[in-house]
Amino acid sequence: MSVQKTGQSESETKEGSRPVTPFDDNLLAHFRALLLDKRGNAIEEVKRMQAQIKDSREQSESDSAYSFHMADAGTDAMEREKLYLMLARQQKYIGYLDRALERIENRTYGVCRVTGKPISKERLEAVPHTEISIEAKLKQNR
Repeated sequence: MSVQKTGQSESETKEGSRPVTPFDDNLLAHFRALLLDKRGNAIEEVKRMQAQIKDSREQSESDSAYSFHMADAGTDAMEREKLYLMLARQQKYIGYLDRALERIENRTYGVCRVTGKPISKERLEAVPHTEISIEAKLKQNR
């Protein structure tokens, strides 16, 4: 793990009570690129789902009552509902990615919001938008 040594204790910070990232600029640039890549993929997925919803809506409006079976209409409605749920989930994920990018800009990225300790590089590689360490996550799940 590439940890920046500043001569400060873990509890000390540059801006009062805000903890400072334990990572150097190169590692922060790596995580920024990772987050931006994931954000770009998520935005493309949102656009795809929005197009599917639009197509589904247009198709349901163009079908006459006599050419469409009620069971098919129910299935289509359920598929649209599933798409809306997936869309909402993806938009929430984009929000998490945006907040992680803000933490990089604020130089608070990689600091657990529960314990105030550094989050391991391995955890951030796996879940780059996380705000909590494994230790805090395990305590949450108990």
